[in-house]
Amino acid sequence: MTRTDILIVGGTIITMDPGRRVMTDGAVAIRGNRILEVGAAESLTKKYTADRLIDASRKVTMPGLIDGHAHAGHSLVKTMGAGDSEAWIDVCRINYKRGTTEAYWYADGALSSLERLKCGTTCGVTFLGGGDSYMRTDNPVFGDRHCEAVEKTGIREFLFVGPGNPPFPDLYSTWAHGARKDYLVHFEDQLDTCQALIQRWHTQANGRIHVGITFPIHYPNLNPLGLTEFQDLRDRSRETRELSRRHGVLFSQDGHSRGTVKFAYENLDTLGSDALLSHSTELTEEEIAICQRTDTKIVHNPSAVMSMTGHCPVAELLEAGVTVMLGSDGVSPDRSYDMFRHMFQCMRYHRRHYRDPSCLPAGKVLEMVTIDAARALRLDSEIGSLEPGKKADIILVDMFKPHLYPLNMPVHRIAYYANGSDVHTVIVDGRILMEGRRVKTVDETEVLEMAQEETLRMLDRTNLSHTLELPKEFWGHSRLPFQRPPW
Repeated sequence: MTRTDILIVGGTIITMDPGRRVMTDGAVAIRGNRILEVGAAESLTKKYTADRLIDASRKVTMPGLIDGHAHAGHSLVKTMGAGDSEAWIDVCRINYKRGTTEAYWYADGALSSLERLKCGTTCGVTFLGGGDSYMRTDNPVFGDRHCEAVEKTGIREFLFVGPGNPPFPDLYSTWAHGARKDYLVHFEDQLDTCQALIQRWHTQANGRIHVGITFPIHYPNLNPLGLTEFQDLRDRSRETRELSRRHGVLFSQDGHSRGTVKFAYENLDTLGSDALLSHSTELTEEEIAICQRTDTKIVHNPSAVMSMTGHCPVAELLEAGVTVMLGSDGVSPDRSYDMFRHMFQCMRYHRRHYRDPSCLPAGKVLEMVTIDAARALRLDSEIGSLEPGKKADIILVDMFKPHLYPLNMPVHRIAYYANGSDVHTVIVDGRILMEGRRVKTVDETEVLEMAQEETLRMLDRTNLSHTLELPKEFWGHSRLPFQRPPW
């Protein structure tokens, strides 16, 4: 018999391989950080002996989930503003650039990574900050602390960093011994931070951490530019995009909507097979064709606020041959890192839009958080499916529960009924990070208490405690919109 490190035996395997095989009573052999073989349990148990045998009876073994878009900093400000989106945006704007410390970004990174891990997300995209105008890229130390937390937890991550919007220089603050120190940061300083983080962290942690570049989106319909402003935007965009191409890292933008894709294609040269466009609501047919022609990837965030105020044409994009992955958009102001939840939301969202309960089948949506997502991140030769030679990024979902029984139609059970708390075991890079819902890499209690302490310190520094109060008309009111959307 051949010796292997881990042998997962029994239960159902959803492989997501090219044949989309679903196997009953299957087995997965793992050696080092790679999958050695996937097959019938009867065959593999005769062929392999393992240092660690995992019984997957009454469980589904499947690839780890991939989250295509989220934000660092969000975990410690969730629900602040109590449903008022503008108030919550002000929290991010004030807090990220003016109220955070190195300890804040470490605590947030630790809490976010822990939540993703416990929900079965083995790889995630994260923007360092809350949005285009309040990225924390004034100094690489904040990205350092975030990456250190991710590395300790053990999951994979793509950290996107980049400059904010003008005017430049921009005001940032640091804190020491309870005192704030303000300083100005130029566009060139932010690019230097991006360069430093690429050099320090890209492909580190045995290849689990990647660094990418982001640049703010320009909305031509909302903000027409004069000639000088346009030339300045084009120059900054090209310089930032060149940084991503020079280092061979992914490029991403947060918040595309109607008109922005066409503007970027015609004026900024930012699109391409290495580009991820998040949200992408209300795209025109011309813009869908541009995405197809440039092989630009789309990240759909079905639970995000932008998906409430606009519609991402996922079905049309897919029919045009565009790769689409799903994202959580982080945990604020009102979401979670549970990608099972976002799969379900995605199906309901589009079926309601098209008035068609068969739109976006469960199998397609599962592809969008596994193999399609891996393709968007240019990692489909490494992760996203259970195949020999690929990295061992694997989760086991406990199906022995009332909401998941009986044991049939496993893909439908996973996409419709499962949730993050059903994840039993998580393996990343061949290493068991969680088993029986007990995390092995970090002390969960320590992470939660650290997050609580850093949030209290942040509230004290920023005087934002009032955003925790309930707004008027919270109880007993429907808050029917005064102005209905045009569609």
